Amino acid sequence: MFIQTEATPNPSTLKFLPGRDVLVGEPRDFRSLEASANSPLATGLFAISGVTGVFMGSDFISVTKDDTNWAHIKPAILGVIMDHFLSGKPVIVEGGVEVANLDEVDEFFEEEDSETVEVIKELLATRVRPAVAMDGGDITFKGFKEGTVFLHMQGACSGCPSSTATLKSGIENLLRHFVPGVEAVQQV
Repeated sequence: MFIQTEATPNPSTLKFLPGRDVLVGEPRDFRSLEASANSPLATGLFAISGVTGVFMGSDFISVTKDDTNWAHIKPAILGVIMDHFLSGKPVIVEGGVEVANLDEVDEFFEEEDSETVEVIKELLATRVRPAVAMDGGDITFKGFKEGTVFLHMQGACSGCPSSTATLKSGIENLLRHFVPGVEAVQQV
């Protein structure tokens, strides 16, 4: 098994590509060992000293570290990922603590804005999320109020030095261009 690694715009996060499907469905962001209870892979990665976050997309795993040097923990991360996929264990254990669809519960917007919200979500799904996934992260819609779109950044995007520029220069300009009524984008 050959696992590729890619740098991300966030120097504290590396993207690992195992050359196979990682996760079917929505991406998952684990920010602590406790939150990773239903993922044997994430739990194994959190067992490595220095790992502070694990984000899983369809075909990649982004790992965020503290100030530990990548040279010291990268071999252990590669070992955990390889061992996991060779073991045949599932990435997510069904029936565990389920947090997958809490995103939709947390959404907020006025009923009269529902058509605008649908257009925003469509643009995020087709134009923004694929580009952000290439950098090892994800952006999800959280709300729309008084012309402001509220987005949640995950994976490599969370804490990335260039995330503010991505939000303001990229996403805000895109949404303002295509969606009447959008005036600003804010991270939550």
